[in-house]
Amino acid sequence: MIVYSDTKERFVNDVRQNVIHTKLLKTVRELGLPAGSPGEVESWRNSMQFMRNVVDAPEIPNNAGISIEYAIPLTSKRIDFIISGKDEIGTEHAVIIELKQWSKVEKTNKDGVVSTYVGQRVREVSHPSYQAWTYAALINDYNETVRQEDIQLKPCAYLHNLDSDSEISDPCYQHHIDRAPIFAAADTLKLQDFVKRYVSQGDNTDIMYRIENGRIRPSKALADELTSLLVGNPSFLMIDDQKIVYETALAMVQANREDKKQVLIVKGGPGTGKSVVAINLLVELTNRGNLVQYVSKNQAPREVYAAKLSGTMRKNRINNLFKGSSSYTGVEPHSFDALIVDEAHRLMEKNRYNRDSDNQAKELIQASKTSIFLLDEDQIVTWADIGREQEVVRWAEYFGAAVVRLDLASQFRCSGSDGYLAWLDHVLQIRETANFELTQSDFEFQVFADPNKLRTHIRSLNTGNKARLVAGYCWDWISDSRKKKNDPSAMDIRIPEFGFAAQWNLADDGSLWLIAPESVEQIGCIHTCQGLELDHVGVIIGPDLMVRDGRIVTDASQRSKMDSSIRGYKKLLNENPEKASAKADRIIKNTYRTLLTRGQKSCSIYCCDHETEEYFRAALRQQT
Repeated sequence: MIVYSDTKERFVNDVRQNVIHTKLLKTVRELGLPAGSPGEVESWRNSMQFMRNVVDAPEIPNNAGISIEYAIPLTSKRIDFIISGKDEIGTEHAVIIELKQWSKVEKTNKDGVVSTYVGQRVREVSHPSYQAWTYAALINDYNETVRQEDIQLKPCAYLHNLDSDSEISDPCYQHHIDRAPIFAAADTLKLQDFVKRYVSQGDNTDIMYRIENGRIRPSKALADELTSLLVGNPSFLMIDDQKIVYETALAMVQANREDKKQVLIVKGGPGTGKSVVAINLLVELTNRGNLVQYVSKNQAPREVYAAKLSGTMRKNRINNLFKGSSSYTGVEPHSFDALIVDEAHRLMEKNRYNRDSDNQAKELIQASKTSIFLLDEDQIVTWADIGREQEVVRWAEYFGAAVVRLDLASQFRCSGSDGYLAWLDHVLQIRETANFELTQSDFEFQVFADPNKLRTHIRSLNTGNKARLVAGYCWDWISDSRKKKNDPSAMDIRIPEFGFAAQWNLADDGSLWLIAPESVEQIGCIHTCQGLELDHVGVIIGPDLMVRDGRIVTDASQRSKMDSSIRGYKKLLNENPEKASAKADRIIKNTYRTLLTRGQKSCSIYCCDHETEEYFRAALRQQT
């Protein structure tokens, strides 16, 4: 879908007559698109003046094609500006230009990420070069017409209000700039030369029309790359009932050649291999020519699995296969053959940053012919999480989808010890079980009286970079370097009686904290480790969970004010105290259950409260 499509000559006239923004708005409203806010209209009026200056050169032919707001298939993303035509030897080109109105940008230490003021505050966002390149890569990987007819896509970015490009052009971003050049305010003529290089003849072959109507299917190159990355990678080896779920899902997708919807619900506890199945399905379905994406609300699993799959922590083309659960607002129904929703218990009803968002379970089922939800209701850890089986079934029935249910029972985390999980549920008083004892030969569990000794222990186990410290979110993140008022050298987590001090996971590592080198020196939280696994985990149990007279007592007020997990607690507390306390109690218990099950080989804990420490020691002494 293209909001505006015309020749260069007519585009220049529309801008000169100051009607380009009204034409865009008119079409947006006719198409019913979630766009056209006053701010966006003003950005069109502003940016199109600059683009007129770029294209209004005699060397760029009047019949070159101009396309504005091209909606990329399979996404809710739109490309700001495209110039189409041919070069001097007749090769067809589409020059993709990502437009930004930023006047100030700061570099970060994250690959392909910058910091700028957008959406009413300073945020970390994708580097424009990376953004433009990913748009081109997405079209190349999925548009059969572009590949077969050899239409060349040339991405770049234009920051026409940015006077100084020193930060955005820092050498740390050179990898992305090489693939999509960046142009600042003083680079209008350079951008013009860039366009001239690829569009010296007009578009008399309807390049953008052919792109817009091209067949959508994954390229063989993408499928081959994914398959080669998976072969021999032990992290994604499937066994037992993982294979049953995998084959069932493949058969469902293969059989569904109509627009009739199917929903597969796979329930499994920590370490049962939900993510392993998800990644294998992503690779094999892509290899079979299906349109498929891996979906997770949490960014950490998406980035870590993409990095593990590709063998690098640098952003690359396969990142386009990994999407957040909020990416499907406004996506056309039946766009995908399959969506694989990992950590589906973390789905939300509304995206507070997008007023047009709807229930995420509904959006995912609507966007796909076959939806695969992998979930564990005991890992619902925030106030906004809605990913229960009942919720998925409700929307499956709404769309008339056939529902298949499967379980993943085989335990691969915690040394295969289902007994440990049952013992943990009993000790955390989540549910009564028959497991009053924990056999240490199955899984090693230790209680430390000193957080410094716990830290030393985890360091000693980190020989394969698979041991980490995590904690309940009971301390403010005052070292977060993304906020100017903060001190990046400050210690976040302090336990004064032991002289213990540590920082939360570094903002520089972002969602890759769990696999970043040297990150054993920081402490992770639920948001950076859920859905991922370690060999050894050390857990600091904060004052939000304590034991009094043998009973687990949770206190949501002890959570950091910076933690969004319980946003909504105070409001419900005023309306219905009993319901609020029960919901907060389950969230806190689920959080620690999740943290305490990240380790495959061992878990060690320190409790900020002495009575809680003794409670866990007593639970261990019940062994025979």
